[in-house]
Amino acid sequence: MRSADVVVVGAGVAGLVAARELGRAGVDVLVLEARDRVGGRLLNDVLPGGSPIEVGGQWVGPTQHQVLGLIDELGLTTFPTYVEGRHVAEVGDSRSEYTGRVPRLDPISLADIAQTQWRLDRLARSVVLSEPWSTPQAAELDGQTFETWLRRTARTSRGRGFFRLITEAVFSAEPSDLSALWAAFYIGSAGGVDALIDTAGGAQQDRVGGGSQQIALAIAESLGDRVILDSPVSEIDWNGSGVTVRTGSTTIRARTAILAVPPPLVARIRFSPGLPGDRDQLAQRMPMGRVIKVNVVYDEPFWRNAGMSGQANSDRRALGTVFDNTPADGAPGVLVGFLEGRHADVGSRLDLPTRRSQVIDDLVAYFGPNAGAPIDYIERDWAEEEYSRGCYGAFLAPGTLTRFGPALRAPIGPLHWAGTETATRWAGYIDGAVESGRRAAREIRAVLPEQDAAAPV
Repeated sequence: MRSADVVVVGAGVAGLVAARELGRAGVDVLVLEARDRVGGRLLNDVLPGGSPIEVGGQWVGPTQHQVLGLIDELGLTTFPTYVEGRHVAEVGDSRSEYTGRVPRLDPISLADIAQTQWRLDRLARSVVLSEPWSTPQAAELDGQTFETWLRRTARTSRGRGFFRLITEAVFSAEPSDLSALWAAFYIGSAGGVDALIDTAGGAQQDRVGGGSQQIALAIAESLGDRVILDSPVSEIDWNGSGVTVRTGSTTIRARTAILAVPPPLVARIRFSPGLPGDRDQLAQRMPMGRVIKVNVVYDEPFWRNAGMSGQANSDRRALGTVFDNTPADGAPGVLVGFLEGRHADVGSRLDLPTRRSQVIDDLVAYFGPNAGAPIDYIERDWAEEEYSRGCYGAFLAPGTLTRFGPALRAPIGPLHWAGTETATRWAGYIDGAVESGRRAAREIRAVLPEQDAAAPV
């Protein structure tokens, strides 16, 4: 039996940030993590030669002020994603190599993409980010899939293919999977389509020195023995006087708890009494996206010498999105690519040699025969991760936000909610996780009695 003022379930960025904020305010806090590591959906692996490489979430962008401020506080650094040279775009049956932001397509397709994005950005700006269900036209938007909205808005097959590719790259899901209202909210929370898909000036602009998991590792180090690993939570009893949390043979009694785990995993915890119906129904309608992330390693970044950026996109290949993921010092060369949505469904059913061959074939098609001779291949299927069950984040099925959205962040007695899906800015990203952890900590501070000051952590 242990006791604390607050118990945080989940040592991803959201849970760790909440614990850090509470600890600095003098609150006695414990963090329980099911895995044998911290970081949640942030995870580093190792390249040949020993450099770290990200196999989970990795990028930060210039308008993500929450995470950028945290990186500065922790004494970490960032460096830019490599973007010099020609990008590759395959949309429909055309291929183009281009520089700048806009791929070379026929004028009619480009005009269609432009008008669809204008309408989508306008729609996203209309969403009430703190309460998307109160948005004008919320019922109409939430009653249809994003696929339906795109078919009514985009006029050409290439235009629809372009936005299908964007949906897979952003949500790791298909347009037919998610609510049009959720898509509009998500885009609005980032500040528009360009902010989501751009590298320079957008969400993929920068990487964290030493790999993004360093954010979680640095916070966990400051928390010390208040972070307890290998502790999957199986039961939570709660009432007006507090919570009792069970993990293995250990029981923890606390005044309040923060749940900072992927939404589908909440349903795997036994609550007594059971969660209110709206909160449970919400969790049942928030599946995780599906992605297999691959880092393909070469002796050197050969594409740079050929005047290419390493960035490629295709609406017809399984490996639909590729970036240069080479370490800051320039070696070894790394191309990172993603099997997303339906491509991850199919790819996960292949054996490793077949899947690897498919990935390499796509890279050869993008960058030429030199891509066929990697020195290492590192992949991570996030749907196979027991305590993630998918990436990049959860999305909401049609009808969910308008029926159960108010339960997304609302505390239930001593139970509070964190996680990037609960953010109002940059939902689904590291920045959103930071925001959510800080919000949950503020909620706790508002309901707990004043604590004696403690040394900052």
